[in-house]
Amino acid sequence: MSAGGDHGSPDTYRSPLASRYASPEMCFVFSDRYKFRTWRQLWLWLAEAEQTLGLPITDDQIQEMKSNLDNIDFKMAAEEEKRLRHDVMAHVHTFGHCCPKAAGIIHLGATSCYVGDNTACTADHSWETLLSLDSGSLHGSPELEACPR
Repeated sequence: MSAGGDHGSPDTYRSPLASRYASPEMCFVFSDRYKFRTWRQLWLWLAEAEQTLGLPITDDQIQEMKSNLDNIDFKMAAEEEKRLRHDVMAHVHTFGHCCPKAAGIIHLGATSCYVGDNTACTADHSWETLLSLDSGSLHGSPELEACPR
């Protein structure tokens, strides 16, 4: 994958600037695949925590979610988002489609901010690692110097 990646792929961030300044790794951290895979991981962790707290969540539901973290139907998600006009709920429904046993517990008790804010924190944490990978293109820049290490 070249810098900036394939602009039609869910595996890379799409931006005119990405093709000039971002490494393939950085594009992936901001890609749809990374974002929505992270949402699914967060929903799995939420379900596991809720099960620990005594909510009626079964091991089968947890396992079904684990087995489908990477099984993302981007076309279905886009159709659901168009229908629902809500990105998080579109992905709740899409994940629920491939996890019918767990559909009722995905995102249980959470707000949209749960996935949005925590995904941003995950991407921000990855940013620190990527700076060391991509520092050649940022050499001497104020952005690099301003980033805490």
